[in-house]
Amino acid sequence: MANPPEAQPPGPNLLDLDLTDCEALVAALGFKTFHGRNLFKWIHKHGAIDYDAMTDVPKRLRAALTDHALLRLPRIIHSRPSADGTLKWVMELADGQRIETVYIPEEGRSTLCVSSQVGCALDCAFCATARQGFNRNLRVGEIVGQVWHATRQLGAAPSNVVMMGMGEPLANFEAVVKAMAVMQDDLAYNLSKFRVTLSTSGIVPNIYRLREVSDVALAVSLHAPNNALRDQLVPINRKYPLEELLPACRAYLAGDHRRKITWEYVMLDGINDSLQHAKQLIRLLEGTPSKLNLIPFNPFPDSGFKTTPPAQLEAFRQRLMGSGLLVFTRKTRGDEIAAACGQLVGRVADRTRRGARPVTVGLPTPPPGDGPPRCQAR
Repeated sequence: MANPPEAQPPGPNLLDLDLTDCEALVAALGFKTFHGRNLFKWIHKHGAIDYDAMTDVPKRLRAALTDHALLRLPRIIHSRPSADGTLKWVMELADGQRIETVYIPEEGRSTLCVSSQVGCALDCAFCATARQGFNRNLRVGEIVGQVWHATRQLGAAPSNVVMMGMGEPLANFEAVVKAMAVMQDDLAYNLSKFRVTLSTSGIVPNIYRLREVSDVALAVSLHAPNNALRDQLVPINRKYPLEELLPACRAYLAGDHRRKITWEYVMLDGINDSLQHAKQLIRLLEGTPSKLNLIPFNPFPDSGFKTTPPAQLEAFRQRLMGSGLLVFTRKTRGDEIAAACGQLVGRVADRTRRGARPVTVGLPTPPPGDGPPRCQAR
């Protein structure tokens, strides 16, 4: 049998290992590397966590794994369905921290929203996760474990995985990249590069790094068309402003004309939703292959923000579409179970000691004119 959660044998958690790691571990235990492939396949493709079920893995290797490794998953402690079919799982980690994972079914496809950190340190003004503070990065197995559980619960792997749950994926770079590689492995979940999306608030150096080691789709939490407003809504912009973010995104797409950056834009009433903001956004994204997702703000207690009224949102969308941009309004899913965008909170023992952040409301409207100067770093 695989080790129970309280066991602590020397050696790794097998969920933290990719295929190469599994082969190396098996070789180090004195067995041929192809047994590592079988082990990896049993865990991810077949969902086996009982070594005795791994019938083509030698008994001696199974015994060695019992002594020299463990197989630990996050534990589902709560499963909550929504009327629209959305499912939210609360998962508890070995140290008692909790994260949230959301499954969104749609006609002909399904999407799993996966967390990468316990909480988030980036402090975006409109995000419930940010209010919880930050504790730590997730390990590879804690990220992949969310996909493992979803696959077992649903009877098949989700058709799409988005790294859009709790946390900033590019702030947990190595673990997230390795976990996404496991998701794409044909011996595991067999997701194509078009079916795994990483969403970032804009850690520019790691966007360049990501291009060197991964080919997943890229989404960026934009939420404002100019630096003055984005500085307040997405504080990482103060370190990596739009003049640096846009060139990094264009570089990520270089050489692949089939792909676009997906821009996420939460619609906040009276804050970032005027036609003047739309005009600025058009100029900002000029020259960058783009798909724009407009996201109605999902309220949470004491947020200080309101959702853009539907008529204003539609006028904003029409102005953008009139310029030739590809624009979608994201349908709110799972809001009654706090599973919608920006609502995931888990349970976080905050290590940042920043305390409650005051809510900023009445952010400045854009100045008259055509918006910010065009970015010169093409």
